[in-house]
Amino acid sequence: MSTKTILVSYPDSFRLEEGRILVESADCKIVKVFTQKYLNHSRYGLGAGKAEEIRDFVKGEEGIEQVVVDEHLTSKQLYNLSKLVGVQTIDRERLILDIFYSRATTTEAKLQIELAEIQYEMPRVREIAKMTSGNERPGKGGMGEYTVDVKFRDLKRRMNFIKEKLVEAKKKRDLYHQQRTKTQMPVVSLVGYTNSGKTTLFNLLTKEHKETSNSLFTTLSTTTRVLKFNEERQELLLTDTVGFISRLPPYMIDAFKSTLEESLAADLILLLLDSSEELENIEVKYSSCWDVLRELHVDSGKVITVLTKHDAANAQKMYEIVQHLQLGDPLAISSKTGYGIHKLMNAMVKMSRQKMSA
Repeated sequence: MSTKTILVSYPDSFRLEEGRILVESADCKIVKVFTQKYLNHSRYGLGAGKAEEIRDFVKGEEGIEQVVVDEHLTSKQLYNLSKLVGVQTIDRERLILDIFYSRATTTEAKLQIELAEIQYEMPRVREIAKMTSGNERPGKGGMGEYTVDVKFRDLKRRMNFIKEKLVEAKKKRDLYHQQRTKTQMPVVSLVGYTNSGKTTLFNLLTKEHKETSNSLFTTLSTTTRVLKFNEERQELLLTDTVGFISRLPPYMIDAFKSTLEESLAADLILLLLDSSEELENIEVKYSSCWDVLRELHVDSGKVITVLTKHDAANAQKMYEIVQHLQLGDPLAISSKTGYGIHKLMNAMVKMSRQKMSA
C-alpha cells in the first residue's frame, strides 16, 4: 500500500514535477503539495510559518505518514520538522537513496548504494546523538559518546570494505576492457537524464527486453550487449547506463563513478534528450547531464546529442530545441515509430569504421 505523503518543493514547474515523480517512484501517494521559494531556513529548512501550516494539515488529515522535503536538510532540521509535524520527515537525498534501494538488482549496484548510504549517514551520526541526548556530553566512558564513536568507526570500516569490493569489481571490468580493446570492437554508450528513453532505444537496437518504466532510476547498473550490423557483419558493443538527475549530490556520483567511467570511456556517447517535454525542462536536463559528463572528464568531441520521442514533437518544437540549446546537428529519433533509427545506425557504423581503420 502506498505511503500517504506530503511533498514540500519549490514553486517552479520543473522542480515541482521532478519532486512529484521522485515521490511517486518511491511508491508513495502525494496527498498534498506545499511550495516555498527558499528551503534553506535554519530551523526547519522551510520557514516556521510554512512548517506550522504543514503541522495543522497533518492534524486535520487522517493517515499522513511522512513529509518529503525536496532539498538537502541537516539532521537537526529533519529532527525539528519531524518533531513539529508529528510524522517522519525525509529530505531529497534520503528519498533518492530509498529509490536506489528498491531498484538495485546486481551485487555491485547494491554495494554502490550502500556506499552512498554510509556517506549520507556519517556526517549525521554525532549530530543525531547530540539531539537525542539533549545536547549533554556524557563523561569519560559514558555510553552516549562511546556508542556514537563505535557506530562512526563501524561505518568507516564498512565503507572501506565496500570500497575494496568496488575496486575488485573495477579490476574485473578493466580486464574485460583490455580484452575488448584487443578485439578492436567499438563501444557506444547511451547516456541521458533518467527516463529519457535510453532503455527503450537499447531494447529496440539489441532486441532485448530490459524493464522500462516512467519511474525514475529503472536502470541502476550498466548493461552491455553486442550489436550486429547486417551489411558487413560488423559488431559493436552497446551500453545502457544509469540515468542522471539534477541536484545529485557529489557523493552519489562518486558511488557510481567506477561504472560510469567505464561506460563513458566509449568510442561514441549518445546523449539522449526527451524532445516531448517543455523547453525549459529540456534545458535543465541537458545542463544536468553535462554537469556529470564534465565531472567525469568526458571528451565532448565523441558526444552526439539525440532527440528522442520525435513522434511527440512537431518540426517547430525540434527547431526551437536545437536553437535554444545551440545543438548544431543533433539526431532526431522515435523508438516508437522507427523514425531516424536508420540514420542513427549509420552514425554508429561510421564511427565503427573510423575505429577499425585507426
